[in-house]
Amino acid sequence: MRRIRVLIADDAVVVRRMLGDILSSDPALEVAGAAANGRIALARIPQVNPDVVILDVEMPEMDGLETLRALRGTYPFLPVIMFSTLTQRGAATTLDALSLGANDYVTKPANVGSAHQAIEQIRAELIPKIKMFCAKAAGLEFPQTSRPTPLAIPGAKRFAAPFRHAARVEAVAIGVSTGGPNALSELVPEFPADFSVPIVIVQHMPPIFTKLLAERLAARAWIQVEEGAPGQAVKAGHAFLAPGNYHMIVQREEQTVRIQTNQDPAENSCRPAVDVLFRSVAETYGPGALGVVMTGMGQDGLRGSERIREAGGQVLVQDEGTSVVWGMPGFVANAGLADKVLPLQQLGSEIVRRVRAGRALPASAPCPIGGSLGSKE
Repeated sequence: MRRIRVLIADDAVVVRRMLGDILSSDPALEVAGAAANGRIALARIPQVNPDVVILDVEMPEMDGLETLRALRGTYPFLPVIMFSTLTQRGAATTLDALSLGANDYVTKPANVGSAHQAIEQIRAELIPKIKMFCAKAAGLEFPQTSRPTPLAIPGAKRFAAPFRHAARVEAVAIGVSTGGPNALSELVPEFPADFSVPIVIVQHMPPIFTKLLAERLAARAWIQVEEGAPGQAVKAGHAFLAPGNYHMIVQREEQTVRIQTNQDPAENSCRPAVDVLFRSVAETYGPGALGVVMTGMGQDGLRGSERIREAGGQVLVQDEGTSVVWGMPGFVANAGLADKVLPLQQLGSEIVRRVRAGRALPASAPCPIGGSLGSKE
């Protein structure tokens, strides 16, 4: 088994050295080369033949976005992981990079307490992503591709839940991680302006990123999209995105359902966590809950989906072919918790169909299903 070859592009010598030391400590990885800017990195690719490129967002002479555009023109399938700062500008550029074809990103540690903690944070976040994107090329067996044993729930079987009568949907809860910003950018504009239930979303992202993502989704959507905040009343035709570093839940207070946030311990190494949101949705809406699990690493959303099914609700998952990583949706599907497994292009229309079931359709309601992501015209 050969080692995964990594090319590091970052203008800071100390960062290149630190990343080199971190990656070289793993026997499955080797640093094939390093570059101080994008122009040098592009020249190095044919020389060192990397399996993956770690690309800094902000570099002199040729920054991360310019480099990514040029790289994708010549190497459309070479995995690229952005290494970005936890700032407004860094977050915005990283979201741009994801839309241009970057596979994923890792944020540079900030306010973590010590150099050792910073190194361990990078190690924990970056190395699994490198292995995930490069496992096939390097002949590695990576745990993410393993298939779980179906859970012991009534009627559980692989890939498809048994047919059952579904209650009217009262809320949609979406969980997503790796590949999520682009997947949400395709899904959310599918919901029409008259969408008759609220939507709550967990996308694994740090602070600043989630606010910017909500703003970008809002600019493309027919419904209203915003970052969730404590005390907000959930409303039909509104989508609420969990804020970075906070779990988000829904709670019924008399006749109103409101959003609450907390900083309870991370679950599945995540905060916000999909399981936390899904549990609250199952408790609050019971059989009226519709959970949707989309592309992402790990198995966050598995136990939450089980809670939704136990409450009588429904669960949809994104299929393997359209997922960047079939971890989260794969675990739910293989546990027999999915009412349906669908490609991304069909998820929106299926959600709308299930929400409209049992409801009278308004005579005049714009429905942009299949329309352009970039315009509401």
